[in-house]
Amino acid sequence: MGHENITEFILLGLSRDEDVEVACFVLFSLCYIAILSGNLPILFTITGSLLREQPMYIFLSCLSFIDVCFTSTVAPKLITDSLAQRKTISYNSCMAQMFYAHFFGAAEIFILVAVAYDHYAAICRPLRYTAIMSRQVCYALVVASIHVLVITVLPFCGPNQIDHYCCDVYPLLKLACTDTSLLVIAIIATTGMLSILTFVALVISYIIILSTLRTRSSEGRRKALSTCGTHVTVVFMFFLPLIFTYVPMAHSVSNDKVFSLFYTMIAPMFNPLIYTLRNIDMKNAMRRVWCRHRLKGNEPLVVQPFAGSVLS
Repeated sequence: MGHENITEFILLGLSRDEDVEVACFVLFSLCYIAILSGNLPILFTITGSLLREQPMYIFLSCLSFIDVCFTSTVAPKLITDSLAQRKTISYNSCMAQMFYAHFFGAAEIFILVAVAYDHYAAICRPLRYTAIMSRQVCYALVVASIHVLVITVLPFCGPNQIDHYCCDVYPLLKLACTDTSLLVIAIIATTGMLSILTFVALVISYIIILSTLRTRSSEGRRKALSTCGTHVTVVFMFFLPLIFTYVPMAHSVSNDKVFSLFYTMIAPMFNPLIYTLRNIDMKNAMRRVWCRHRLKGNEPLVVQPFAGSVLS
């Protein structure tokens, strides 16, 4: 292996100003607590209620699980490093962090597409689901997450300072002691293009949904516009920074640390509020699961189709 000369990396973090670092510690600690307290109750509520029988809520429980895993690959290290004088990470931990971040990031893309398709199916009655989410699309998502394993065989002979708060592909490529131009092109062709194509497909699906709403009642149109509008906000918040990070060439990325905060911390924090907690069925299920001792009787929870919460 070509990495025997490098056993650890030094993360430069978000800032070298101590006051900024303390502010980051407080801010990202609160963000991480919000992510856990927003997503874990949703996950337990869906698995512990009749909502688990509906595909839409299966998607949302998966989204909550992936958000927790995705953020947990980055947030604990980011938070603890904010107060550390020397931010180090071992070679193996760095490679593991990079792999799992890409794996869960690719899984989040898949779930966001599935959620968008559910709304598309509920409103527009399109063709069967498998015609859109084919095996080829699933394979592409897997490839987007495992291509980073190629970096583990690159030689790292110094320097070992990563200009980032976590181990990511481009900052690591800058430290490799070999020509990485072909690998950069491969990353752009996988992660970059997949992000662009998925983003475009999601935007088109919501445009079709909005055009279909012209035939609906004014009340249904208003609720659907409100729901779809918030979903589009999350899509933009997740995919645009992802595209700006992975589409440019490695040497042209200057704000990748700021961009990556949006899809690793900000979007997972807002996903529970936008996708789930505004839903009436979810609120009822949470009251039943978490406040069971306050409810009278054992009457079954009546769950309406998710589309009803969008259009009714």
